[in-house]
Amino acid sequence: MSDIPPVLGVQIEVIEKEGLRVPKVTLNNQTFRTEAGAMYYMIGDITMESKMPSMGGFLKAALSSESIFRPTYTGTGELYMEPTAGGIHSMHLDNEAWILENGAYYGSEMGVEVDVHREKALTSFKSGEGFLDMQTKISGTGTVLVKTPGPVEELVLENNKLVVDGKFAFARSSTLNYSCQKATKSLLGSATSGEGMVRVYEGTGKVLMSPIAYFPSHFLGIESVTAE
Repeated sequence: MSDIPPVLGVQIEVIEKEGLRVPKVTLNNQTFRTEAGAMYYMIGDITMESKMPSMGGFLKAALSSESIFRPTYTGTGELYMEPTAGGIHSMHLDNEAWILENGAYYGSEMGVEVDVHREKALTSFKSGEGFLDMQTKISGTGTVLVKTPGPVEELVLENNKLVVDGKFAFARSSTLNYSCQKATKSLLGSATSGEGMVRVYEGTGKVLMSPIAYFPSHFLGIESVTAE
């Protein structure tokens, strides 16, 4: 089954029941990749395969705290992924690259490459992540499922700057410059404004944000990939 070439265009639907969201992936002699443990159940002639990553992939996964194994599902049928009280956002890549917050990636078509992106050491330190902040990089062409705390807002920047207080911006185009800066120019100003360090996105590209969590997720206290 692993020799079947990747075919793009799987059908993806997010089913909402009782405040939960269940991703449904319909395969027609196609392959879909997910995070480890993401499968809920599947119907039809579908084969799951989980390969040992290369040594480089193993080290990257260990440093980024991402899953070492990402199983693939190949065949014809329906794959249902684990339900969540948070959000599931479907984004389509067209020969482009994005940077996702660590833990946001949930699954993708085989035309999408999943790798690790390391933020600059100074930016990582200022953002409170220490000197080593590893994020997920996705690139190529195909559909990607990402986990969010709530509804998604897309902001398009054209040679512009976006300043965000908090971590609710969970995805950005790789073309954008990202940094972490003081909210104001002076230490006193930052202290009296009530804002410490802010996240800054500059250039041309897109930013996906989810500033408001779905009520069940917030009520149950479920942690999301973008929560403080």
